[in-house]
Amino acid sequence: MSTTTIRIPDDLKARVSAAAGRAGTTAHNFILEAIAEKAEQAERRAEFLAEAEERYARIVETGKTIPWSEMRSYLEGRVVGKAVKRPAARKLAK
Repeated sequence: MSTTTIRIPDDLKARVSAAAGRAGTTAHNFILEAIAEKAEQAERRAEFLAEAEERYARIVETGKTIPWSEMRSYLEGRVVGKAVKRPAARKLAK
């Protein structure tokens, strides 16, 4: 395991120490967890954006999509447990 030194303002250090105490952990562990959470958040955001780009590229390539009103009705039906037919993608109207 490597070591990294960070400089944090005194007021932030006090906040971290207090939060760690309330969480029942050490300031060191609290900081590690915060860094891990932030890294995971950034990774998930990057994955989300990559998937959005892929889906948009597919729409541009095929010209097919599902109108939001139809998809929303489908999703609302699924949420309440109805057996609903999945809407079919079709060419966008120009």
